[in-house]
Amino acid sequence: MEQNKKQEVHTHKIGIYLWIWGLLFVFSFFSYMVDYMEFQGLLRWTLIVAFMLTKAGLIMAIFMHLYWERWAIVNVLLWPMTLIGVFIAIMVSESHYTFFTRLFYFVVGS
Repeated sequence: MEQNKKQEVHTHKIGIYLWIWGLLFVFSFFSYMVDYMEFQGLLRWTLIVAFMLTKAGLIMAIFMHLYWERWAIVNVLLWPMTLIGVFIAIMVSESHYTFFTRLFYFVVGS
């Protein structure tokens, strides 16, 4: 066994962090503009969630160094979050079913 193995240290140029920081600023600006322009309804929430998820993805990829990690580490983080998103979608669809069922039987059925 070789005890004196050199460990490679990977450093990233500061430019990529400044570039991502600038993108986060731009996406935050767009998110605030959604409120300033007074978008309403589904368009408003779709834009806000899209900007939020984009910013979260950039932060995870660059500032949490997932872009440069091994695939196993990325899978450990991404699959649970994907499953949480699926479970949230299931809960939303069930909440709509429950709401419309109550609406039908308590309001229309009376």
